[in-house]
Amino acid sequence: MSGTTIGLIGFGCLLAMLAVRVHIAMAMFITGTGIYLVMNQGESGGLLYTLNNLVYARVSNYDLAVIPLFILMGQFATHGGLSKALFRAAGTLIGHWRGGLAMASTAACAAFGAICGSSLATAATMGQVALPELRAHNYSGKLATATLAASGTLGILIPPSVPLVIYAVLTQESIGKLFVAAVVPGIIAALGYLLVIAFIVRRDPTAGPAGEKVPFADMIRAQINIIPVLLVFLVVIVGIYGGWANPTEAASIGAAACGVIALVSGGMGTKGFFESVYGTAHATGMIFMVLIGADLLNSSLALSQMPTELANWVQGSGLPPLLVLFAILVIYILLGCVMDSLAMILLTIPIFYPMVMGLDFFGMPVEDKSVWFGILALMVVEIGLVHPPVGMNLYVINKLAKDVPMTETAWGVMPFLASDFLRIIALVFLPGVSLGLVHFLG
Repeated sequence: MSGTTIGLIGFGCLLAMLAVRVHIAMAMFITGTGIYLVMNQGESGGLLYTLNNLVYARVSNYDLAVIPLFILMGQFATHGGLSKALFRAAGTLIGHWRGGLAMASTAACAAFGAICGSSLATAATMGQVALPELRAHNYSGKLATATLAASGTLGILIPPSVPLVIYAVLTQESIGKLFVAAVVPGIIAALGYLLVIAFIVRRDPTAGPAGEKVPFADMIRAQINIIPVLLVFLVVIVGIYGGWANPTEAASIGAAACGVIALVSGGMGTKGFFESVYGTAHATGMIFMVLIGADLLNSSLALSQMPTELANWVQGSGLPPLLVLFAILVIYILLGCVMDSLAMILLTIPIFYPMVMGLDFFGMPVEDKSVWFGILALMVVEIGLVHPPVGMNLYVINKLAKDVPMTETAWGVMPFLASDFLRIIALVFLPGVSLGLVHFLG
């Protein structure tokens, strides 16, 4: 049996384990171990040596220190009540429009995503803040829950983004370039969701009735309250790409700044601080377990030569590059039915990345193609978080809105998914959407 066949069988077993809800880290460990043992006729000494080296190499990687720091920044923002300030600021500006509070929820999710980096955290936090307000103002359950589920995905699209950091580590790409490249697609995503909400309330005005206009002084006060949060975002992104701070240093500054803002505003006490630290430790431990499992799996797949053989087959098949790319994007959407965003990035990038790098897309140089594919992959992963039947954001929001049937939320996100698909097509055929800002700042 060839190494490629062994690798493909192992990959199929991995997907089967994920389908029956085996934890992604354990599934990767089992699959990687199985492939390694088969390739080495049952010899386990080399496996233990490899695993020992992989664990040390992963946990001693300085670049990965950015992950717990970005998570801590999001935790401080969550427990410090910054989400309420963002929602109020957006609500005072446009809450008096028809559908305005739903639009304010989207804007607040985008702003919160700029200091959080997690889709599930953004959806859960903003859901707790915005959902009661939307329901109190007689917004339909379908529009309210769909808006929050879809807008929660902005948490990983708008930098800083943990999946983008993982992509950068796996591909040796610049974190700063990826963050800058995600800014414009993230803004376009938020604007697309706003247009979807405007379209829905135009067709059905009762779905999102207009609220009362807030006094001008209150509106100005609400905007002033979020200036520190916006400054944190600018310091982190400009610091990384401007070269005066590496990603870890910028994330440290951002986490410390969010902590100070949360304490000074009175939103976070001692309990909130310890909950933030515990939440960071829990999430970081989970991510590193998945990373180590992915390292073992990728090492075993490399031993089997499956990724290399697949990349060579794709390059020699004569298939149009765009057809290969769209097939990869469809696979991402299907994988969204059985795993979360981080798992998809870890599992697929070692296989798909060599394929894409070996193909020609509009004559792009390799360095541009790497950034472009990273943003594309992130956006399709984002779709997996909300598309039925098992989009994780749907369950997070539906758990908060117990009076809204899951079917209503699922149907409600369809217009938002249509916006996502249009954005992906635009990014595929117009790479400048993501690369333009990178070239301009470069």
